[in-house]
Amino acid sequence: MATPLSDTPQSSIRTVAVVGLGTMGTGIAEVLAKAGREVIGIDVCDAAAAQSLAALEASTARAVERGKLTEQDRTAALARIRTATDLAAAADADLVIEVAPESYEIKQQIFRALDGIVRPETILATGTNALSVTRLAADSARPERVLGLHFFNPAPAMRLVEVVSSVLTAPAAVTAVTNLALDLGKEPVAVGDRPGFVADGLLFGYLNQAAAMYEAKYASREDIDAAMRLGCGLPMGPLALLDLIGIDTARTVLDAMYAESRDRLHAPAPILKQLSEAGLTGRKSGRGFYSYEAPGSSVVVRDALTPLEGETLAQGREVRSVGVAGSGTMASGIAEVFAKAGYEVVLAARSEEKAQAARARIGKSLARSVDKGRMTAEAAARTLDLITPAGSYDAFAEVDLAVEAVAEDLEIKQQLFATLDKVCKPGAVLATTTSSLPVVACARATSRPQDVIGMHFFNPAPAMKLVEVVRTVLTADDVHATVREVCGRIRKHAVDCGDRAGFIVNALLFPYLNNAIKMVQEHYATLDDIDAAMKLGGGYPMGPFELLDVVGLDVSLAIEKVLHREFRDPGLAPAPLLEHLVAAGCLGRKTGRGFREYARR
Repeated sequence: MATPLSDTPQSSIRTVAVVGLGTMGTGIAEVLAKAGREVIGIDVCDAAAAQSLAALEASTARAVERGKLTEQDRTAALARIRTATDLAAAADADLVIEVAPESYEIKQQIFRALDGIVRPETILATGTNALSVTRLAADSARPERVLGLHFFNPAPAMRLVEVVSSVLTAPAAVTAVTNLALDLGKEPVAVGDRPGFVADGLLFGYLNQAAAMYEAKYASREDIDAAMRLGCGLPMGPLALLDLIGIDTARTVLDAMYAESRDRLHAPAPILKQLSEAGLTGRKSGRGFYSYEAPGSSVVVRDALTPLEGETLAQGREVRSVGVAGSGTMASGIAEVFAKAGYEVVLAARSEEKAQAARARIGKSLARSVDKGRMTAEAAARTLDLITPAGSYDAFAEVDLAVEAVAEDLEIKQQLFATLDKVCKPGAVLATTTSSLPVVACARATSRPQDVIGMHFFNPAPAMKLVEVVRTVLTADDVHATVREVCGRIRKHAVDCGDRAGFIVNALLFPYLNNAIKMVQEHYATLDDIDAAMKLGGGYPMGPFELLDVVGLDVSLAIEKVLHREFRDPGLAPAPLLEHLVAAGCLGRKTGRGFREYARR
């Protein structure tokens, strides 16, 4: 990946024409003008040009209000921008960036016209993220000067720029544009020419799966979006992001990706076609997966699909005491969460020593919270006093809710549920924290499958706000209501989903991670470039390889195998590179080596 260096020469590009003054073109013009470039904004529509100038004035005014730009710099930047409705205005530009609709016909028409207008040394860049740069270059009279320059929306805020070379592109053109990106304060990543490039190549497959999940009525749009925001720390949920990008645009990108890969994960979900052909293209039309205050607005308004506030569920069962089975990090974290909420907690493990060690771990966690000012010493002491360690599950005899957090092994969990069935009182709710195994298989190990439900907490449990509430076909309504009520009391955001592999988060997250591995395996991009692309272009808190090494490659492989078995989709088969690393014992941070090497502690 190109990174700023003190000896990097300043780009020779001083004047830039931007063709197409929609949201993206306007954002690119703003970035260029702020960086001291002369900008010629070109659009066939006078109204679009006027709207673009108004948007630039508003955007730069907000930057001044936020202290990111001085009034003097704002005035200077706006003075560098002029608009036109004729491509002839680009005659003296050093670089032309077209940001026209994703259509070969439209883009080729622009490039052919520019061939007869610009100087021989002028670089022509396409802002496409779905079409072939090579095909556009081959149709130009000067293919060596054509490349891709893919900014991300909103261009002033997002740091990533993908510089896309075709086999025809001259290295000097790539260098000039890369240096320009650095001058603009962006992080350029050099990628080859294939639909979606790096960031969108990973992002759109994930978005497509989320659309298909919603279309199948597996979970509500609100729960899908909340799950990915709270479970993965993403800035937006996938369906809200599709509305922002434009459902028609997403369909075009996926069509192009599928034409190349023939991977079913990229075959556009039918709902994308239905919405786009109905004109429900997202924010720009005022309605997509959500409804908006007006076309172009970001304000979501209630519609027929909005859940009713305070929607009544069945009457839940009373829960005063909670049993947590397990002695690992997840078990101790869950016990801490319940105790902080005032529940009496029995923390049981296979031995008294393991249970005491888990309670001691909670004590250290509470002490850290006190040191950081998150709770008082008195509150920490009260919380710890609510936790009783036990070396036998017989201690669960009087608990109202039993939560298992033992090893992710179906046989072990079934044995535990058979034990809970014997020791827990009638009416107690039995919950599993599994992230990938069938909840109903745990339920069938008991004589009361109606009392069994999934409560998938995320690690670390005290910090992560999400809980996936997983009903089986046998779960009683009052058990579901009980768990929803309990989630509210422990200050977690509950999302409902059915009992199928991966639930919401893992079913969307791990195919994305698997596709990232395939990109490296195919030598399309490096680990560093892919991680940078997703953090800088997608706003992800961690790149896919950083995340894989944290989760553990063995855990990741196990989840991939479960998803592949459940859905029988060849595209979900674990990448061979992941299998090879696991076979070699390279499991991530916990072993000191995964996709990267780590210092031993």
